[in-house]
Amino acid sequence: MRLPPAILGNAEEVLREILRFTSPADVTLSRYFKDHPRLGGRERGAIAECVYAVLRQKSFFTDFAGTGASMRRLTVLGMAEAIGADSLGGLSEDETALLTRIKEIDRSLLPPKKLANLPDWLYDKFVAQYGEEETLALAAVLNTAAPLDLRVNSLKADRDKVIAELATAPIAAEPTPYSALGLRIWKKPALQNLPLFKEGAIEVQDEGSQVLAQLLGARRGEMVVDFCAGAGGKTLAIGAIMRSTGRLYAFDVSEKRLTKLKPRLARSGLSNVHPVVIAHERDAKVKRLAGKIDRVLVDAPCSGMGTLRRNPDVKWRQQPEGIAELTEKQASILDGAARLVKFGGRLVYATCSLLDEENEGIVQGFLASHPDFELVPMHKVLAEQRIPLEMGDYLKMLPHKHGTDGFFAAVLERKAAPVKAVADESDEDAVAE
Repeated sequence: MRLPPAILGNAEEVLREILRFTSPADVTLSRYFKDHPRLGGRERGAIAECVYAVLRQKSFFTDFAGTGASMRRLTVLGMAEAIGADSLGGLSEDETALLTRIKEIDRSLLPPKKLANLPDWLYDKFVAQYGEEETLALAAVLNTAAPLDLRVNSLKADRDKVIAELATAPIAAEPTPYSALGLRIWKKPALQNLPLFKEGAIEVQDEGSQVLAQLLGARRGEMVVDFCAGAGGKTLAIGAIMRSTGRLYAFDVSEKRLTKLKPRLARSGLSNVHPVVIAHERDAKVKRLAGKIDRVLVDAPCSGMGTLRRNPDVKWRQQPEGIAELTEKQASILDGAARLVKFGGRLVYATCSLLDEENEGIVQGFLASHPDFELVPMHKVLAEQRIPLEMGDYLKMLPHKHGTDGFFAAVLERKAAPVKAVADESDEDAVAE
């Protein structure tokens, strides 16, 4: 069934705005669909997939379409890539010939940089870090769409029962290999109307993110902080691991992001989560808990290069100088969060970046200036948590090797001291207010 020719016009219009790279692609798409309520679900899906196809293949498409390639040509190439040329109507002879020519190209014969579809600066960084062969393997997967991963809420459901119930929808889901609560769906069904979703039995969360939450090793009754909680995906996973006991603070500088946690928290059945807006990593609310927290997760703001399957615009919006600014912020956040950790407590530093300077570089710099912390080898933590992954000192999950988004994590421990601090309940309550 062919799409109405007018849909190409809609796709061209929104693509023109997105390629200005003034805001994230998903935000621009959401706003466009809100402004065009007459577009049906099939049309919205085709437009979104067209946009993401162009963002993933922009370097190749632009080069193929020729100097001064029009937005219309890029849109036609993207739509054909997304839904197939046979589904397009209203094409000119020139556009039909364009699609015929692109089918005849053996893309494997393209120069490596064109094949990778990465900005030159990012391609060069990846090659320096991974080598050319692995960079091309990584880029090939980054230029495909990610599957949909779910986390089963262990407070409310069992993974096998969720698989069976999804099958009645019918939605085919398979267990993820590393997270014992993860499910993978290769299509993208609407979940929001499913009873399982409404009742809080499932949450959308990449398997790699689920693994990060598990690395914290949170236990019942402990005091735990998710330092950069955002919309709370890892917060909810940690809360379920704690069986809704103890006290779990969700800190973030963005009230808007924490607001998105509230409906998810209500569905989850958790009662131990306390969302707290902080001004910065040195906020007085943070200082009140200094030295009192058993476990702290720092999922630091980063370049997001590990999420390019979901957010392909990031590689074009991010710039090298932006990475330098991020590393300063990451070091400062980790330093601030470390003050919370009690003696013998655990600190997990994580990013969804694939770049060493945001990952090992930050951890090594932290350890050099914080002799009271030591690195816990990742292979030891994975064995402790019974996660079937082989790693060295750090967690490095890669899309082309593990099927997840790209994630990095390091587990740090504050060396034990002889005297155990007694928590001041009044301070804890003051933070939660």
